[in-house]
Amino acid sequence: MIVDPNGSSGAVLASPLNSKLLTAMKNFSTTVFTGAHSTISKGDYFSVEGVPLARMPISWAPGEPDNYENSEECLLLHSNGVVADVKCSEVFPFICYKKGIKPTVISNCGTTDIEYTHDSRTGSCYKFHYVGRTWPRAYMACASEGGYLAIINSHAEAEILKEMFNKYPEDKIIARHTDNAHVGFYDWGERGVWSTIHGQSLKEAGFESWSHGQPNNATYGEYCGAIYKNDGLFNDIWCDNTAPFICEKKPESLFYYDNDNN
Repeated sequence: MIVDPNGSSGAVLASPLNSKLLTAMKNFSTTVFTGAHSTISKGDYFSVEGVPLARMPISWAPGEPDNYENSEECLLLHSNGVVADVKCSEVFPFICYKKGIKPTVISNCGTTDIEYTHDSRTGSCYKFHYVGRTWPRAYMACASEGGYLAIINSHAEAEILKEMFNKYPEDKIIARHTDNAHVGFYDWGERGVWSTIHGQSLKEAGFESWSHGQPNNATYGEYCGAIYKNDGLFNDIWCDNTAPFICEKKPESLFYYDNDNN
């Protein structure tokens, strides 16, 4: 997760998630980076919290998005409330934001999807998708369900995902890879810097155990994260190869958030 430089607990790079946040950000009267980006799935903008751009009360500036030089994956908010895509390497002011919560319980896993199951060992809910997708599309599928590609924070959690995976015989899995499952980490910038989809290093997340001989970056193109079925440990995998995947919902997804009341 993108946190503020002063280390304030729970703070993220602010995005105009609702009309009140949009007004607050406009009140700074300057152009600012938002927490919305498409670095994981090209052209698909999500906030740091996983909120899709379509749910934000914003409009594009004239001529935007133009994805200049096919390299604009971050989002700016202008003081008049319109947004534009821009290179993430550019320098602009930014706003850190810590969200208040007014929850109302709706179900055990915050969804009507009965395939999500709660595990008391971690307090999270998980769903195994046996119909494979590429890593970016798996990321999108989890987000569309209100979750995210599973992030492993401990050996205990790795064992939970391994148990889920092993409930599915390989002949029941519809994917190119049947012995790997996509999970929520990747090689940021394709430089061997592995991090979770929420911006933590694997060490910070609490689990960095690779299967034997991994990561090996076979044929110089394995930049996405997976676990092996046999040991539940990490493997690097081609992002555009289909594999089953595991979605996760954290305890806060047990609640329904009214965006305009946050």
